Amino acid sequence: MQNTPLASRRHVVIYGNMNAGKSSLFNRVIEQDLAIVSPTAGTTTDPVVKGMELIPFGPIALVDTAGLGDSGSVGDLRVHKTRAMLDRTDLAIYAADISHFDRNDYCRTMELWKKRNIPSILTLTKCDLAPEELCRTMMERYPEAVLVSDKDPRSIQGLKSRMVKELQKLGDQEDSLIGHLVPSGSTVVLVIPVDSEAPKGRLILPQVQLIRDCLDHGIACHVCRETELASTLQNSKRVDLVVTDSQAFQIVDSIVPKDIPLTSFSMLLANQKGDLPAMLEGANAVAHLPDGARILVAEGCTHNHNHEDIGRVKIPRLLQKKTGKSFQFDHVAGNDFPEDLSPYSMVIQCGGCMLTRRAVLSRIGHAKDVHLPITNYGVILAYLTGILPRASAVFAKEEGGAWT
Repeated sequence: MQNTPLASRRHVVIYGNMNAGKSSLFNRVIEQDLAIVSPTAGTTTDPVVKGMELIPFGPIALVDTAGLGDSGSVGDLRVHKTRAMLDRTDLAIYAADISHFDRNDYCRTMELWKKRNIPSILTLTKCDLAPEELCRTMMERYPEAVLVSDKDPRSIQGLKSRMVKELQKLGDQEDSLIGHLVPSGSTVVLVIPVDSEAPKGRLILPQVQLIRDCLDHGIACHVCRETELASTLQNSKRVDLVVTDSQAFQIVDSIVPKDIPLTSFSMLLANQKGDLPAMLEGANAVAHLPDGARILVAEGCTHNHNHEDIGRVKIPRLLQKKTGKSFQFDHVAGNDFPEDLSPYSMVIQCGGCMLTRRAVLSRIGHAKDVHLPITNYGVILAYLTGILPRASAVFAKEEGGAWT
């Protein structure tokens, strides 16, 4: 894996009305003709995402969106997709044709961003076509704005410099997965089952990320299957933490001595990307679910499903076994997430390795707004297999207390 995953990149999203020059701006920033540019209104339909290296900040994802002023049935769908990008936006660029600046629309859009604590850059486009007097007037009214022209590379570089400045204020995209849980010099065992769900010839993203995080923090890690776990522990002088795939919780718990902390890849992700206390609280709400409750299962990626699928088979089966009740399950994948959560009694989110931290926190926020319990795969599997106190203990040490 040579490239930083999109989920680990800050997302910079270009918004604005139709024909504001968003796609031209997008192409100039990435220095490629990727987005279609046309004088015809509504050319951009779905968001266009491109990973790039923004020097000296680092890797980002730049996103071009459909115009906010699009109308009609199809236009409304385009605008809906654009607004859905708010949940993934770390930095917003409002692109506006300097000669046709709509102050009311800009103010309305700014209010949306302020409610979500999204920083923004006002970018006035097509400045080469506007009178110099208008450019001076707009800069007097909006001194923080950036003036750009497709024909002036220096103006694009000025925008990039401003992007770097704003992104640096945000700090790192994510905390370490493990570096703050065990000190440098520790030894960690990673348990990775190889079943029909495991991709052939490679590891999944959370496993790769955790190995790299161990390397970054001077933590030795041994990798094995659950079938070799007992011998791996026996041959190790000291083990400070065992991290397992959530699906192997029960068997791993029976093998690992009680004095060695145990957790899962998914719980590490919940702690890194989301709100672990909220996820723990959500899992404990299982006991109060009514018979026939409707549960939303949200996965961040798209893949084939089989008889061992964790979200469609294993978790539903364990839930019904634990509670003795029957539930209805709805499934969404990728960046799809319903705006209306009122039909549901619980949300179960995957680990979120393919989602940005802001996207995961947005989903948690939406659930909290309607007092809906939300948890994730690792947390609920630990709960359903009866080892949640043990699996969450390593995070309680981090907080200086014990989870309840």
